[in-house]
Amino acid sequence: MKKSLLVTILMFYLSLLSFGATNKFDFQKRTVKLNNGIEMPIIGIGVFMLTPEQAENSVYNALKDGYRLIDTAHIYGNEEAVGKAIKRSGVPREEIFVTTKLWTEDFSNAEEEINNMLKRLDLEYIDLLLLHHPADHDKEAYKAMEKAVKEGKVKSIGLSNYNEKEFAEMMKIATIPPAVVQSETHPYNQRKDEKVFFDKYGTVLESWYPLGGRNRYGRGGKDTLFNDSTIISIAKKYNKTPAQVILRWHLQAGNIAIPGSSNPAHIKENIEIFDFNLSNEDMKKMEALDKKQRFSTF
Repeated sequence: MKKSLLVTILMFYLSLLSFGATNKFDFQKRTVKLNNGIEMPIIGIGVFMLTPEQAENSVYNALKDGYRLIDTAHIYGNEEAVGKAIKRSGVPREEIFVTTKLWTEDFSNAEEEINNMLKRLDLEYIDLLLLHHPADHDKEAYKAMEKAVKEGKVKSIGLSNYNEKEFAEMMKIATIPPAVVQSETHPYNQRKDEKVFFDKYGTVLESWYPLGGRNRYGRGGKDTLFNDSTIISIAKKYNKTPAQVILRWHLQAGNIAIPGSSNPAHIKENIEIFDFNLSNEDMKKMEALDKKQRFSTF
């Protein structure tokens, strides 16, 4: 075995030892330090199911309201709009954390597609690049993402919609452990066991559908969560909305949250969660809501 490969493997396992403890959220800076030492915002905006026009306006409004994390994907068809919003906002690029995802059809030519993503976003680098779903050639795509990290095109890499078994399979070939795993996570589907597993690698859980998902095409459970009696009671106690209570719960539970919205008022509401703190008692009430129930059919 070549000396360089031995060194790479040794450094990889040392990284696992270094990041075995839960990644701590810094509520003053509104960031979490990933297992590669990079700081990532803990609250952001997602642009799933938004048209390019909606995505551009939503990201622009979010950046003006203080968001610094943006989540998009190739399959969403709005990466170019996200790039335009970043330029339009006037916020320095280095202050913004951009996440995008390789779609399954990109896996066999991932290296080329990463370059295409950079062109669509009109950015010099991607802060976090994820594999969108497990599929054929995903290990090849992960190796391409690792190569992009070495080339400076991508800062951090991770997975989306991978369970423990699929994650473990990827770790057989990985030399860079995933910094983030995205999953459908909300009070009714808290993924406690998976978080314990991911924590061994210093991998942070990021929630898509943090509020249960938009009620569109018969999917999503936002209204279900917003009408939950426990959540309503806690919201009244803190003079906050159900959405704000849920998002605050996410952060205190150690989940990065990326709620999506095209409504400027909701975008502003969703980030106004740093002026209160859920008590231990209320956190336990929220934890008791876990039913391992998904709302998405994806």
